[in-house]
Amino acid sequence: MTGARILDGKATAATVRAEVRERAQGLAGRGRAPGLTVILVGDDPASHVYVRNKDKAAHEAGFTVRTLRLPATASQRDVEALVEAQNGDPAVHGILVQLPLPKGLDAERVIARIDPSKDVDGLTAHNVAALTLGRPGMRPCTPLGCIELLDRHGLALEGREVVVLGRSMLVGKPLAALALERNATVTIAHSRTRDLGAVCARADILVAAVGSPRLVQGAWVKPGAVVLDVGINRLPDGTLAGDVDFEPARERAAWITPVPGGVGPMTIAMLLANTLRSAERAATPSAAVL
Repeated sequence: MTGARILDGKATAATVRAEVRERAQGLAGRGRAPGLTVILVGDDPASHVYVRNKDKAAHEAGFTVRTLRLPATASQRDVEALVEAQNGDPAVHGILVQLPLPKGLDAERVIARIDPSKDVDGLTAHNVAALTLGRPGMRPCTPLGCIELLDRHGLALEGREVVVLGRSMLVGKPLAALALERNATVTIAHSRTRDLGAVCARADILVAAVGSPRLVQGAWVKPGAVVLDVGINRLPDGTLAGDVDFEPARERAAWITPVPGGVGPMTIAMLLANTLRSAERAATPSAAVL
């Protein structure tokens, strides 16, 4: 075999971001530029990097962006009050609370305060329920990015067997629900799954989202499968690795995402897309903009 074709998330995300920018310019011309607020609590270095990337991408898309910072000593009340203030601001269409929060703060309570229509991360109970019930709502950015990446490459889910390795509320469970919406047959596998390799090897589309470097071996990949590697792990030597052992997997797969440059860029692109949709709904309340 010559090896799998690369699902280039960086290039695909650039296309999505250009489309978002064009639509955002139309709103800005009407005095309704999309507004995104990012709330950053504490001094976690990784969180600061993520927030800078999101801030830069949103500015490039023509959004009005606010990054609101609170010290690690901020109280639960302080953080929730800041969220509530953004809920009440009509110029804000998306609210993102950067996780994790410092120790001692209850992230679930903070997320619960976000107006579901501005919940561009798709984490509120309202939006989780909407996804489960198949109703309109905000979808989580990383799972949505996976679906968008497949769509943009003409890789249909209908009738395919999808195995999602990982059961988190951020990726595994919502991605399984999105695949079910597309009429896939879905299995969620995890650390307690018996004969994990054999389960993965059934997949027409295999998604690895567990945060364990190179867990998925080449032999676990069905010949001709599509492999989406959501993991991003920093190794002791400072390099990055996904949850899939890339080179052996590439020899068997038809399509595969690299790490970095695969699913990661799609996450920020979907954050922008969700914020844009929220702004479009606010600008035309009677329109069904999903």
